Amino acid sequence: MRDAASLPLRALAGLGGAVLGLLAMIGRVTLFALSFFRHLLTPPFYGREFVVSLGNIGWLSLPVVGMTAFFTGGALALQIYAGGSRFDAQAVVPQIVALGMVRELGPVLVGLMIAARVTSSIAAEIATMKVTEQIDALVTLSTHPMKYLTVPRVLAGLIVVPLLVGLGDVIGILGGFTVGVKSLGFNPAVYIRNTWDFLEPLDVISSLVKGVAFGFISTLMGCYAGMRSGRGAQGVGEATKSSVESASVLILTANFILTGVFFSV
Repeated sequence: MRDAASLPLRALAGLGGAVLGLLAMIGRVTLFALSFFRHLLTPPFYGREFVVSLGNIGWLSLPVVGMTAFFTGGALALQIYAGGSRFDAQAVVPQIVALGMVRELGPVLVGLMIAARVTSSIAAEIATMKVTEQIDALVTLSTHPMKYLTVPRVLAGLIVVPLLVGLGDVIGILGGFTVGVKSLGFNPAVYIRNTWDFLEPLDVISSLVKGVAFGFISTLMGCYAGMRSGRGAQGVGEATKSSVESASVLILTANFILTGVFFSV
């Protein structure tokens, strides 16, 4: 009887522990982000690390971003055409593809691809440096790890990911255009005109702002997980896994919030 009576208390204690752990993690990430901004505004600045990060995050991500956006736009056109045919509304394919890619699918898919490719890479790299005591060596050489490792990567993400989002939007619309013209029989000039006339400046602005937010989240969480990784190969693996999980959840959460801010009625 005593064990049965204590079950609700244990369950409540477990729930409370999980909530407290979540709040503690939010606090640590917030302090980490504030530390980034503090070091961003004070010298020195490591330009070489910044340029390398621009290439790793931006240029090397182009293939996966381009392919993902193109095939998503094409699949979206097929789905809208198939669904619209039930209501004799096939003509809205250009408008809905453009709106869906620019407002939602483009930013979110690029953000998740960056989380899968870049966040995991950053976390594994920094965690490996911690395991092999390279971060301790930086401290010994009077080089702050936050300034040398985190600031260049996060700043590069803030700059490059919005550009990738804009490019992903264009490629996604191109994928819809290709399917619409080649497979669904749309007139190319009419398709382009309907796409251009339907999009508004706010749609493009919201997409780029989401890109800034997602770039910040994905690179920051990679650096945070790498800096806090445990020792050994298991610590590197856990850091990589947790960085992608947390970045993906935060990207989807931020997308919901930003969509409400820009398009709430």
